[in-house]
Amino acid sequence: MKKIILIIALIISSLGITGCSNEFLNAPQPTDLITEQVAFDSKEAINAVMSGIIRNARGPFQYVSVYNLSTVFFARTIKGNDFIQANSGGLFNDDYQYNDREPAHSRPVFTWTFFYQLANRLTLFIEGVKTSKADLTQQERNDFLGQGYAFRAFCYFQLSLEFQNTYSYNPDLGAVPIYKEPSLTGRPLSTMKEVYQFILSDLDNAVNLSSNNRINKSYLNKSVAYAIQAQVYQVTGDWVKAEQAAHNAYGGDPSAVLNASQYKEGFNDADATEWLWGLIQSDEQNTDLGAAPFAFMDFVSPISSKSTYVNSNFISLFSNTDVRKLFTKMSENDWRSYTTTKFKYELGSDMPLIRYPEMILIEAEALYHQGKMSEAHNLLFALQKNRDPEAILSGNAGPALLEEILVERRKELYGENGIEWFDAKRLRRGINRTPNHRVVINLTPDDKRFFLKIPQREIDANPYIDPFVNNGK
Repeated sequence: MKKIILIIALIISSLGITGCSNEFLNAPQPTDLITEQVAFDSKEAINAVMSGIIRNARGPFQYVSVYNLSTVFFARTIKGNDFIQANSGGLFNDDYQYNDREPAHSRPVFTWTFFYQLANRLTLFIEGVKTSKADLTQQERNDFLGQGYAFRAFCYFQLSLEFQNTYSYNPDLGAVPIYKEPSLTGRPLSTMKEVYQFILSDLDNAVNLSSNNRINKSYLNKSVAYAIQAQVYQVTGDWVKAEQAAHNAYGGDPSAVLNASQYKEGFNDADATEWLWGLIQSDEQNTDLGAAPFAFMDFVSPISSKSTYVNSNFISLFSNTDVRKLFTKMSENDWRSYTTTKFKYELGSDMPLIRYPEMILIEAEALYHQGKMSEAHNLLFALQKNRDPEAILSGNAGPALLEEILVERRKELYGENGIEWFDAKRLRRGINRTPNHRVVINLTPDDKRFFLKIPQREIDANPYIDPFVNNGK
């Protein structure tokens, strides 16, 4: 790992410690290190450190398209078939055209650096909480540790998705390096199997230690840890564990976590019933155009970039009585024909990361893969009926039921987290764009364009990484 990436995790910066206590800000301390005595000497100080890490996830990192966690998700969103990126004002145009994966390009450099910075700060956080002499109850200490473990696992999970073929392609392939403790030296590549063992170990720690207490929905708790665990098990294909984790994440009662009436309210408020984890903003503290997808999909707001359109083929999947059918016909009759009003862009728009409906759909898919067809079908229909009062239980069975579940995932989560790209990659299906796209690109299963190349500056700085590691990728 390039030393500057690791050292930055140790430096006191305005991004890393924003929101810290007055005691932290006023005490005369060294200017290069966050010391245990200051950063972890009280519950309030530890909360402040985690608050700073969460703010790091919200950005700003660099410029709009490589800015924060939401822009990682949005780059995945516009790589699929369901959305079309404009060339004029399209800040994600290189992602849309799959032109931003080379070692010196902005997307791989940002994604690698961003998640490793977060992961390294979280490693420091975990170690700091473990050794802290603050007056904490055991559950308070466990909750802090659970947050750290879950968030670190999430970071490594994103790295695994972005920098190698999917897990089932070959678990023994070289993947990203693992840093289990703070380090100023590089580490060799790990295998995908080793990376996922590390991710799942962190998540086991998180669900075993955490409670569901938290300050607000920007913070992680036991339910968020279960949700990340469910996503990971989707990738590894461990469907028994995926079912249980997803069930635990939303509580097992769809009616308790679904609220169709909120779907038309702009999708920008973390207090909404269906949100499990999101990045909370305010009018005073926000990322401006870094707020994806709002800043790019809202064609009503005077301050948005208005650069992303909806594929008419995707719109045809929705019935007219589906609350999620939030599309507007534009005057053009080409790839610019439709936009969506799902996302209302305001400076204080909160950004969704995980919502409960995703967990319901993961459980349904997991039930399907275990041969529990009736249970899977009924759970899927519980969501469909909530979204569309006129919905009728389909007669689908076997592979047709799986396809129905996957389509429902696209309909439910469109624009939020790159769900189409995620499913195509993990299921090794490829992506085929319809001819009405501005740029028609087709990816075969396991296409090399599904993953980014390791940044050149990492290869140059880390002696353990073969300088020819990117050849052939």
